[in-house]
Amino acid sequence: MSDALARAETVCAQRGGRLTDNRRRVLELVWRSHAPVGAYEILEALRKYGAAAAPPTVYRALDFLMEQGLVHRIESRNAFAGCPQPEQHHVAQYLLCEGCGDAVEIEVGGLARRIANRAAEIGFIVAAQTVEARGLCRRCQQTAPA
Repeated sequence: MSDALARAETVCAQRGGRLTDNRRRVLELVWRSHAPVGAYEILEALRKYGAAAAPPTVYRALDFLMEQGLVHRIESRNAFAGCPQPEQHHVAQYLLCEGCGDAVEIEVGGLARRIANRAAEIGFIVAAQTVEARGLCRRCQQTAPA
């Protein structure tokens, strides 16, 4: 966790941002689990640790972390997951396990560009992309009834 936070601090500094104590705490809570975490779960966790946090504070921190590429929003779950490659701005694609709730970020080479190019061919401008595939991870496949 300390290495990841040091990387996050460096990424923010390089992009002209600052990883404040509150933003750092929110980032730690997102990174604690492989499963995406919701804003209100983050809020509850902050309050358990004695932080006087309110929903706007959490959402502002999450907006900053997304702008910096440190977390991605999982649209279908209205939740957030840490980014394993924050140094490079990219469009994330996710595999979401319906068994355990884990989310794994993958990068399918050129997929975001191909979607934008195809959209442009038909006169559509893509403002944002969310690619999420649902299924079962290897562990859940092994424990699922036949």
